[in-house]
Amino acid sequence: MARNSKSSFNRGIKMEKLFSKSWRASKQPRKQRKYLYNAPLSLRRKFLSALLSKELRKKVGKRSLPVVKDDEVKIMRGQYKGKIGKITAVNTKKIRVYVDQAYRLKLDGSKSYYPIHPSNLMIINPNLKDKKRKAKLEKVKK
Repeated sequence: MARNSKSSFNRGIKMEKLFSKSWRASKQPRKQRKYLYNAPLSLRRKFLSALLSKELRKKVGKRSLPVVKDDEVKIMRGQYKGKIGKITAVNTKKIRVYVDQAYRLKLDGSKSYYPIHPSNLMIINPNLKDKKRKAKLEKVKK
């Protein structure tokens, strides 16, 4: 039997659009994955949120914040669990963060930073050099 687009084999598995802004949620993991993979960079920025420490949570009145370079974070999961360091780079395309304490030494002696998903981090000391970010935190407090 030839598998073409008219066969019954492909009928039930069709998802029309690559990305829809009106999509809210689904129980199906394939649709959740599709949403994440095809999201534009403007939305991927929000996927880069990490928990706030308990003290910051009380102080700010929020549970999480998008991570920024120079935030001081604690790694909560994985092989670098328990290490505290500053964020050296944020990759919105891959939804990964690089922390200065999570690295591997290459054979030539140079450091290769290990990519960590922001859900595995906790912000201990946020970088408040950005005026907009500082204002946003002050606004949430009130």
